[in-house]
Amino acid sequence: MKKSSRSIERPVRVGLISLGCAKNLVDAEIMLGSLMKGGVEITNDAEQADVVIVNTCSFIDSAQEESVDAILQSVELREARNRGQGLIVSGCLPQRFREELPKLLPEVDAFMGIDQVAQVTEIVQQALVHREERLKNPKAKAQSAKSSIVGRFAEVDKARGVTSHEEEENLRGTEKFGKTKTVVATQAAAGAQPVMNVNARPVYIPDFATPRFRLTPRHFAYVKIAEGCNHPCSFCIIPRMRGTHRSRVQGDIVQEARQLIADGVKELNLISQDSTYYGLDLRPSHSRNIASPEKFNAAAKALPADATTLCTLLRELNAIPGDFWIRLLYTHPAHWTEELIRTIAECPKVARYVDMPLQHIHESMLERMRRETSQQYIVDLVANIRAGIPGIALRTTFIVGFPGETEAYFKSLLDFIRDTKFERMGVFTYSQEEGTRAGRMEGQISDKIKRQRREQAMAAQLKVARHVAESFVGREFKVLVESEASAKELQNANISSWEHGLIRGSDKHTSQLKGRYLVARGEADAPDIDGRVYIRGHLPLGEFAQVRIVGHTDYDLIAEPV
Repeated sequence: MKKSSRSIERPVRVGLISLGCAKNLVDAEIMLGSLMKGGVEITNDAEQADVVIVNTCSFIDSAQEESVDAILQSVELREARNRGQGLIVSGCLPQRFREELPKLLPEVDAFMGIDQVAQVTEIVQQALVHREERLKNPKAKAQSAKSSIVGRFAEVDKARGVTSHEEEENLRGTEKFGKTKTVVATQAAAGAQPVMNVNARPVYIPDFATPRFRLTPRHFAYVKIAEGCNHPCSFCIIPRMRGTHRSRVQGDIVQEARQLIADGVKELNLISQDSTYYGLDLRPSHSRNIASPEKFNAAAKALPADATTLCTLLRELNAIPGDFWIRLLYTHPAHWTEELIRTIAECPKVARYVDMPLQHIHESMLERMRRETSQQYIVDLVANIRAGIPGIALRTTFIVGFPGETEAYFKSLLDFIRDTKFERMGVFTYSQEEGTRAGRMEGQISDKIKRQRREQAMAAQLKVARHVAESFVGREFKVLVESEASAKELQNANISSWEHGLIRGSDKHTSQLKGRYLVARGEADAPDIDGRVYIRGHLPLGEFAQVRIVGHTDYDLIAEPV
């Protein structure tokens, strides 16, 4: 392979911008670890980088726009300050638009997919060579416009439609789905064509031996237990981008967890697209997906005693010596079992916290969304979880403005929010994604109505949140101290996420937070998602502490050390 001349002079410097979810963040950590192992120098100064990698998200339209913004801004900076700099685009955007991106973003030197994260060092060298060739043979071309790129994405998805086997009822469980991997030919770096290295159907899953440089603070880490998704949700494009569900071997996860605990980690956040499906794909004869709660429970009960499941994983992680939390994220309501409820209740290191996106409650909406659960099933499941795990905090998300959502359907959702009183909740406005079933449905709702419904849903949750916060005053409990609060953190903030919707609205009571505070989280608060505990006093950072709650804002708690 031809090498860039600059790699001979000194180590190549690479800068990385990572967007999107925690799962994408782990991919970025693997890329950094692989680069460092390959002798590459990592820099936070984009101007000084020989290559910049933009790790993209393509979950919804807003995420795509943010990704394109980051790419074009990197191009602009390169043209102004460092014209020899290579540019790589990785992550979900190349997975979703691998055939179109070279034409839409000719400024990019290389595109790489999810399967290539551990091969990033080689791709960096290819990008550098491509950039050198491009500078030798420049072609006059105006910089791409974001509006035309994003608009083209929608056209591509609309023209692509839904493939025949994706129309099947067992959408993600067919043999064909798991075996449609094709490799878009990797281009030589000569000429104008960028390097393209993207598998159509990703199959990669990291293991303990995979190099990784953590980007999270020392006291918590994300542990990816599986990759991909088998669910047929009509609004979601993720299975097309991330591939079918594939679990890591349990022993490999436990080995990683032991190392993280030895390194001082106090909180293991287990992540995947569907954590409750963990291990079921490892069973014999697993070619077909198990979607419905009834079939899933039957399959779980039929497993041999030594089979790998989420329950066996949680119990083995709980047995690791040390003082730490295990936080379970991304559970699907269709795949909860009585054994899982019992396991969480019996494992003291598993945080009393459940992240379970429900998306809606009305029967018609659940059917149109293809959520595989009924209204009564959800009501019963919430009751069973709360009864079986005392002190549990339930986090969920809902989608408002989904095609066909009538005022009556939305009112049933509002009533459910008020009655169920979720400790943590976010709300999405529906994003019409071409290439999905929902994107082609009749009854699309205007953006104005979507926004109004989100505001109403969050207003209903605000009353719940105030009641929940008030119930903590006077209590003592364990928190994980994270940092000193900056002035910005003490100010009012609207917080949103591609995965968790609008998390909080305007908090009118943060004015009482004046002076020096520490920021901490309790068991009910996942990193970068949920509420915070502001502590007046001095405590070691990155450690557990016992505090007494002395006040609250709309969404956060105020405490002092015990």
